[in-house]
Amino acid sequence: MTSTACGARCRLMSLVLAGVAGLVFGAGLLISGMTQPARVIGFLDVLGGWDPSLVFVMGGGVVVYMIAFRAIRSRRKDPWFDVTFHVPTRRDLDAPLLVGSALFGIGWGLGGLCPGPGIVSAASGSVASIAFVSAMLAGMYLQHRTST
Repeated sequence: MTSTACGARCRLMSLVLAGVAGLVFGAGLLISGMTQPARVIGFLDVLGGWDPSLVFVMGGGVVVYMIAFRAIRSRRKDPWFDVTFHVPTRRDLDAPLLVGSALFGIGWGLGGLCPGPGIVSAASGSVASIAFVSAMLAGMYLQHRTST
């Protein structure tokens, strides 16, 4: 069964909820300063002017998600706006995952942006962020076209 089985109202509510979640996530990124590449690069510079703020942002996100995930899964059998929860089932490590992870990490370290902050920063009109998001979308397209 796919999410289309839940009906038009269900799909609309799913999109609205995703939009609200995206706005809250983007606001959090702006407030925490994680849309500033210098902040991320400062976190990676452990031998220089190390900036630990990213640890607190990531840690806070992980703790909130962990609590919410456990609470939702223990109280609900099905999600509100879909027919099933979509939880990854694969647990193996394969070459595409490892190569993709390495490319992601290298790009994150060099550019100081990952997808979420890049999109938020691009919305502000930053030329560097728009270039980052364009390259990210091109990479996603190429991956989709070449994957088996």
